[in-house]
Amino acid sequence: MISGKTSVFGIFGHPVEHTFSPGMHNAAFAKIKRDACYVPFAVAPADLGRAVRAIVPLGIRGLNITIPHKETIIPFLDDLTDDARMIGAVNTIEVNRGKLIGHNTDGRGFLRSLREETGFRPKGKTILMVGSGGAARAVGINLALSGARMIILCDLDTVKASKLGREIQTRTATRVEVVSPERLEKAAPTAECIINATPLGLKPGDPLPIPRHLIRKDQLICDLVYNPLRTPLLKAARSAGADTLSGIGMLLYQGVIAFEIWTGGKAPVNVMKAMTP
Repeated sequence: MISGKTSVFGIFGHPVEHTFSPGMHNAAFAKIKRDACYVPFAVAPADLGRAVRAIVPLGIRGLNITIPHKETIIPFLDDLTDDARMIGAVNTIEVNRGKLIGHNTDGRGFLRSLREETGFRPKGKTILMVGSGGAARAVGINLALSGARMIILCDLDTVKASKLGREIQTRTATRVEVVSPERLEKAAPTAECIINATPLGLKPGDPLPIPRHLIRKDQLICDLVYNPLRTPLLKAARSAGADTLSGIGMLLYQGVIAFEIWTGGKAPVNVMKAMTP
């Protein structure tokens, strides 16, 4: 039952019909017996400022932020965590004494998924990441902060990849090499972990972000795409005998970290996991 005492959490996005977050968070609130609910808010880009200004007056206690607002919401917030500032994007808002604090839990969510589901530790490793957009930025910076020895960035847009590479090298001790897709043949075999941070795999008929013949059985192959759950890349990796990690873990653990920010307690991970595909 929802009453005047119910704490309201939610997500701002456009669209939001596809999100799994309400199922995860409402199940978690029910498990810990907290009088709270999680609501998806369809906020058009033109309405973002007005929506953010309404958060505190309406008593909303915390929010997730998704496409297309992760970067454009920043000017409306009171403060950012170091992660969010470094990444330049926000996916979680903490409401603290009337102030809106922007967090980014995407990269930490990926690292937690990596640790919990595969046992892989980035420290001292060479990691190849295909893509240099928002997801790659969050993951790449957190991999570097975790002590990766080298990150190889591959993107058709080498200018964009080079910019991300410079930012990582400026802030961390991790070396970054930028390669074009044509140079993957030489770069891929040196990596102990390969990550697809592009949308390739979302649509039927998409080409593989990494040619199948470049996948080795002693590599870990990760895909940030989570729908479909078994992407063509992960199928190819399994057929090559490689270990794999689906993007569903990143989705789960970024939500787990957000839940823990809002509540100050431990999230019921298994309950939230049961609400993912």
